[in-house]
Amino acid sequence: MAGPEELDEAEILVDLSAIRHNCAILTEVIAPAQLMAVVKADAYGHGLEPVAHAARAAGVPWLGVARVAEGLELRRLGDTGRILAWLDLPGQVPYEEAVRQDIDMTAYSRRELRLIAAAGRSVGRAARVQLKVDTGLSRGGCPTADWPRLVAEAREWEEEGQLRVTGIWSHFACSDDPEHPSNDAQERVFREALAIAETAGLRPEVRHLANSAAAVLRSSSRFDLVRAGLLVYGLDPAPGHLPDLDLRPAMTVQTPLAMAKPIAAGTGVSYGHTWVAEHPTTVGLVPAGYAEGIPRHASSRAEVWVAGRRRPVRGTICMDQFVVDLDGDLPEPGTRVLVFGPGDHGEPTAQDWAEASGTISYEIVTRIGGRMVRRYVEEDQR
Repeated sequence: MAGPEELDEAEILVDLSAIRHNCAILTEVIAPAQLMAVVKADAYGHGLEPVAHAARAAGVPWLGVARVAEGLELRRLGDTGRILAWLDLPGQVPYEEAVRQDIDMTAYSRRELRLIAAAGRSVGRAARVQLKVDTGLSRGGCPTADWPRLVAEAREWEEEGQLRVTGIWSHFACSDDPEHPSNDAQERVFREALAIAETAGLRPEVRHLANSAAAVLRSSSRFDLVRAGLLVYGLDPAPGHLPDLDLRPAMTVQTPLAMAKPIAAGTGVSYGHTWVAEHPTTVGLVPAGYAEGIPRHASSRAEVWVAGRRRPVRGTICMDQFVVDLDGDLPEPGTRVLVFGPGDHGEPTAQDWAEASGTISYEIVTRIGGRMVRRYVEEDQR
């Protein structure tokens, strides 16, 4: 049995008490708006089923997913609360099953709206649909020029009983930069779109624009519902801008050290010898690589935590392994290597790895995995 500083296998620890804690704090911050916990992409790499259960246990009324299939999986797992899905290929979605399972679907176009209405007619109940307007992200969503026709047709289908418009929403492009002028512009366009929908006779249950960063930084954009993704997992969607909310990062990635050994000055390390030791030192072999989602772009830039200290990555990160500089220390094989964690004890965080890789923490946590096992813990079990 491994001791407290030893491990038997590479693993991803997910602290479910942190998920519940974060949801409870966010619920207070955004009140009276409701909270949607976004659990798409296997809950940002944290695990769909346990995270969804934790969010519901914290009283979260809405879950958000990208694909209808993710919503259907939540239903299969026993979730009975409100679920919104927003990204599928029109015509290749199990619309009828989504209607049967009471999943709110998103329509960007009249074509999608008609497919959803047809499913409602086939099943014999009003399909729940939310309309998304493109307010300036220029990604998914109905163009503003087509918006009056979309809401007018949606109202016609409502009157025929084939669907019910439960929500109207959009998405910010630059909410992580609170001073960006597009934030004001998008909120203005969204309010105009809401007025057009109201004139058409639509009375949605929820109107939502704010994502994680806007939920905290732009209270005027909260409306009835806030879609919180990264904040649910305790990570910062707008580094340098958010106040301290006492959120707790839920994910810790750790692995046993495979070996440690001395190397002489002038020794090249890993593929291409992109790093060469300037003086005698010791190095450790960490048995995880880009197959586990360790970003190769962080080669010779990131750090890990071994034996009470941060240790720099040396040389190229490989498919299955990477090397760290132990600065003369020779820890035993099996010694715990903290790749990243909450940062409570000085260990690197997902944000540190993101900065070392030239990316965002979203990508770090959603890509981690591969041959690692995932284990769920409560705070006192770390």
